Amino acid sequence: MTKFVLVSDSTLSYEYRNFPLLDFLPCAPSRSIPASIYKFLRGPAPPARPNGELLFAPYALRKLEASLLRKYDRKDVVVAHEDYLQNFIKDDTEIIGITTMDPLGTGPTTMSYYALMGGEMMAWVRRDWEELIAKINAIRKGKKAKLIVGGPGVWEFTVMPETIEQYKFDYIFQGEADDIAPLLFEQIVEDNIDPSLFYRGYMSYDDHFRRVLKKDDRFIARGISASAYPKLEDIPEIVNPSVKGMVEVMRGCGVGCDFCEVTLRPLRYYSPEMVARELAVNTRAGIKNAWLHSDEIFGYKHGNMFAPNEEALTDLFNAAMSVPGIETSNPTHGRISIPAGYPDMIAKFSKILKAGPKNWIGVQTGVETGSDELAKKHMPNKTLPLHIGPDGSWREIVWQGVYVETRNYWRPAFTIQVGQEGETEEDYWDTIGMINNLSHSFVDGRPFEFTITPLVNVPLGRIKSHTLNKSLLTRDQLAVYYASYLHLAKIAARDGFRDTEGNFFARAGTGSLISGGGFLMLKYVERIARKAGVDIEKIKSYGVPSTREISSMSQLARA
Repeated sequence: MTKFVLVSDSTLSYEYRNFPLLDFLPCAPSRSIPASIYKFLRGPAPPARPNGELLFAPYALRKLEASLLRKYDRKDVVVAHEDYLQNFIKDDTEIIGITTMDPLGTGPTTMSYYALMGGEMMAWVRRDWEELIAKINAIRKGKKAKLIVGGPGVWEFTVMPETIEQYKFDYIFQGEADDIAPLLFEQIVEDNIDPSLFYRGYMSYDDHFRRVLKKDDRFIARGISASAYPKLEDIPEIVNPSVKGMVEVMRGCGVGCDFCEVTLRPLRYYSPEMVARELAVNTRAGIKNAWLHSDEIFGYKHGNMFAPNEEALTDLFNAAMSVPGIETSNPTHGRISIPAGYPDMIAKFSKILKAGPKNWIGVQTGVETGSDELAKKHMPNKTLPLHIGPDGSWREIVWQGVYVETRNYWRPAFTIQVGQEGETEEDYWDTIGMINNLSHSFVDGRPFEFTITPLVNVPLGRIKSHTLNKSLLTRDQLAVYYASYLHLAKIAARDGFRDTEGNFFARAGTGSLISGGGFLMLKYVERIARKAGVDIEKIKSYGVPSTREISSMSQLARA
């Protein structure tokens, strides 16, 4: 028998043609992207083992699997491929556990598309989710298996609680479960949840971004104390390969931005040896990339005032690249102030990671705004150890950071927030100026390499309405959207074919859809912006540096 069947939200298991940022494709509204195009860009189905197990699974699911295997036999725990669930869900199966990130399509990126396009909130990510849940419930009908859902996306069920009954969940788990998964599963099977260990409810936040607990018997949470998070020594190492070779290097962030929940989690750092052991699990399955996950790589064992720990990071990157079979590596997230302030260190890391024209180091970065005032108000530590004022404006710090990254073959994927508390018209134009300045800058004759995605802060009340109209975005916010998509269309046209993978036909199809899609998306945004009264011509020229200014900035950066 298989006691525990673990399943992935299917959007987390695809490769998306291995094109940078195409992993966010499921965030797009399903009415805007035809199914044929979506399925082509998503790529082939994830590979399965001969018995129907998922060959490469999301890292979070691999951690849960490893935790359960500390107590149970291999035959009792299976990470199942979606297409072969019937092989494992039987009359004696006790729990079906699903991990998810954005099940209802109310995550930041998904909501930003809704805010722009309006209409029914039915992104591809939700369509795929509902198809998976329907399949699971059909197979488990008449059986005793309980359906449990967990992962970072479970907060969405607190916003739309009516879906809990619709999907026939038995429990929703919130929090990290690496250390207590066997105990949790035992208690769920026995319908005997120990109140001294688990809270019957969920964690939320008040108006001052403080954690609060809310009672709800459909949820199980770890609570909000330090003991609610596993200690480093209690986190198991994965025993089977993860999607795209991802492994964690730390948990928590500590930077303290007032809009981010991750910063409230305690910091825990994996040793280079632990990271290398998990990477070896992936390389044995043929994976050649080390995707090093953190919410802030430059916070890895950081020093005073958030100064980077160059020695610790060097040891970490060397350990990753020294694993037999690893050919490439990149971190997932990192702030821009560190490349700006430590160009020699970035150059050193590029050599270790073997960065170059055919191996760009992709990293996601929350640059959030071009405004000094908003940066100092909402994310003051994100600029550290540099300081706005003595070390330049926030826009200048960002420019210096992208200069250093492009020069060393790092490509940041920026996010920009619109709708932050206290945001003014001037703040929006500061952001537009920053985007245009970066978009028209060069280093060593090469254009700056970066993408930029606008995100909007959507009130929960609007999310609960299930539909959004286009009036959600103000004229100034649409101006920021247009500036962002103006640059994205340029990047799509420039890099759409260069960065594709696969055979000739796959590369041609992917490149054509990405470059053409970037152009069509820009025209769509432009049409909406013009109707709202946005001065398109002003945006195109606002903040664009002259040739003399670019030369001057480049000389200063080299100094």
